[in-house]
Amino acid sequence: MKGAGRFQLLHRSLLFRYLLILVAALLFIPVIVPLTIMLYSIFGGLAHEAPPKEYALYSSVDKLEIMWHEEARKLLDQPPEDITQRLRTLSETYHHARIFWVDHEGRTQLVTEPSGPPLLLDGQAARDIPAYWGAAEAVSFMKDSTALKPLAIVAFVGDQAEAGEGFMVMQIPEEIKNGRYAPGLDKWYSIMMLVFLIVFVVSSWLFFVMIRRRLLRLQTAMVFTGHEGLPQVVPPGKPDEIGRLEEAFNTMVTELKASLAREAEEETLRKRLVADLSHDLRTPLTVIRSHLHVLGKESLSPRGQSSLELMDQRIESLGILIENLLSYNLLSSGRTLLKLEQRDVLRLLRESAAAWYPVWEKEGFEVEIDLEGAPLYWDVDDSWFRRVMDNLFQNILRHARSGLYVGIFTEIRDGSRVIIISDQGGGLEKSSDSAGAGLGLSIVDLLLKRMELEWSMESTGQGTEVVIWKRTS
Repeated sequence: MKGAGRFQLLHRSLLFRYLLILVAALLFIPVIVPLTIMLYSIFGGLAHEAPPKEYALYSSVDKLEIMWHEEARKLLDQPPEDITQRLRTLSETYHHARIFWVDHEGRTQLVTEPSGPPLLLDGQAARDIPAYWGAAEAVSFMKDSTALKPLAIVAFVGDQAEAGEGFMVMQIPEEIKNGRYAPGLDKWYSIMMLVFLIVFVVSSWLFFVMIRRRLLRLQTAMVFTGHEGLPQVVPPGKPDEIGRLEEAFNTMVTELKASLAREAEEETLRKRLVADLSHDLRTPLTVIRSHLHVLGKESLSPRGQSSLELMDQRIESLGILIENLLSYNLLSSGRTLLKLEQRDVLRLLRESAAAWYPVWEKEGFEVEIDLEGAPLYWDVDDSWFRRVMDNLFQNILRHARSGLYVGIFTEIRDGSRVIIISDQGGGLEKSSDSAGAGLGLSIVDLLLKRMELEWSMESTGQGTEVVIWKRTS
């Protein structure tokens, strides 16, 4: 079973498929030659005229050699005139071949040219047959005959070298020996090889184009996300390496969508719970504060009066925390719309500082305000910008009592005017109420981003500095 499973995986592999293309190419090369001959015999023979019947005399070299040696045996002890006459008769039958013979003294006696009348040599040699044969001429002739240029069939007169009566030769012309039976076969072979090469190149090209198209489709699915910010599921392809990658990618997308759905459901439940708790807690807190106010008018001991004041402060802090929870819930859910208009933020900042000034003065804070200069216009929502300032000033009141200092001013930093709110307290890290400050600062962050403003906060043991500036595009 394991072997079958491995074979199945191998069969689905892209590497295995391309190896099949290479193996098929290697195995097909030996088939080219017989296939070329077969196709040529089917189609090429129809396109060319059939060879003349007289060419059949030259179709078998073995038969020609047997015939030539048989004729040579018959000419044993014959006079030169009879030998010449017999070869002249043979030349009329084999008129596409050249026939000549040389006597025992090395003189060429007869030369017949292909398809022409026989020529007796009377002191005048034929074109490439010497009139007299020496050792050099014989060696050169045998060398050319061995190389088949042209094909020469040689026999001794009488078919015996010891007879000493000379030799006779039949030369078959090149056009008969080298292709009259298969004209254009080399072209067919070249065409078949070219077609095979084109098929191999096109197959390889299509193979890699298919791989590239699937990879690009997967890349596109990864880059372009839907309205949820998640990649789209790709249609499943073949069960190979890329197919398994697509399957893993689809599984990841499905799990991300399920996780996002669970997160959205949990977020909805959380926001609903916070909203319900905020509304439910407001009423009892209001009732408790009213009764504390009534108790404060009664005659109480100094210790009781101190306890009432402490309770009132804690309930006020709890009310602020609930208000921040409700505001954060509304802002993060997107159900609160901001009306952005160009406003002089320095004027809004002066108005907020003036509202908080009596509170700081009562607590003994030193207040330093420097908001002079040209107006600073930003696109803000009046009420929510005041809420940002209220949260920052509330943090100073709650977490910077040790420093008793509030600084509100403007500066030029990196070529832009910024608003700076600072204190000289111990920093948020040392405050016991830092959790409440964290929620208030989260609201500050949400509001400033919705109004396209940037801010930073640096808190140390020597104080906290908040910087607000206009976002540059």
